[in-house]
Amino acid sequence: MATYVIGDIQGCFEALQLLLEKIAFDRRQDRLWLVGDLVNRGLHSAEVLRWARDQGEALVTVLGNHDLHLLAVAEGFVPAHRNDTLEDILTAPDRHELLDWLRRQKMIHFEHGWLLVHAGLLPQWTVARAVQLGREVEAELHGDHYRHFLSHMYGNEPDRWRDDLAGMSRLRVITNAMTRLRFCTHDGVMEFIHKGPPSKRPDGFMPWYEVPERKSRGALIAFGHWSAHGLDVQNEYCALDTGCLWGGHLSAMRLEDRALFQVSCR
Repeated sequence: MATYVIGDIQGCFEALQLLLEKIAFDRRQDRLWLVGDLVNRGLHSAEVLRWARDQGEALVTVLGNHDLHLLAVAEGFVPAHRNDTLEDILTAPDRHELLDWLRRQKMIHFEHGWLLVHAGLLPQWTVARAVQLGREVEAELHGDHYRHFLSHMYGNEPDRWRDDLAGMSRLRVITNAMTRLRFCTHDGVMEFIHKGPPSKRPDGFMPWYEVPERKSRGALIAFGHWSAHGLDVQNEYCALDTGCLWGGHLSAMRLEDRALFQVSCR
């Protein structure tokens, strides 16, 4: 039995199938963890969702910003972006089943000493606290009032965590950190404009995992979201978005020994 963490798929179903063949994935005994952004910009998002749904307990995925964007577009709260490729889901005969499955997935997952999150964690959060906060957002998405959450989800404010935050302000900070974060300050002020590599950090900001006082230090964290970052396996974290959508690679890491597997997405 092995557990494989796979980077951002974003509708690249053919590359996904090649990667699964390369790792000889067997759903009867292996497990897959997906870092989120299953959909959008690639050409076969609906096929990715159907495949993921059909894996049952063999698969765990967290939600990424593109996944949440799909849910908001489907409800009519925001228009699709010019470069979105969501029509195969929005016009699918099983659209409602796919969207219902997607919104019931996790924001964050912790198991076997590894934390799975799409983007990152704020420095004030321990792993246990982050899991607890992720459950707050999941409760909104899984409940009867998920449309209210989706309709108020967008926005860059507040741009930092405070323990006394409540309502949508609280939920928005949690969601932005876990699905959009790249750079922040020492005290956790988030920056959402720059998408370049860590070496091109804006003044006063650093990659979220470099904050010295980060309370999640010591945990093993797997994340995606940051294609300009590229593959980066360190003692405490693993970045797995290797730009499949942009003609790079789709990457997987086996948790048990950190062995890496890649397929070209050209």
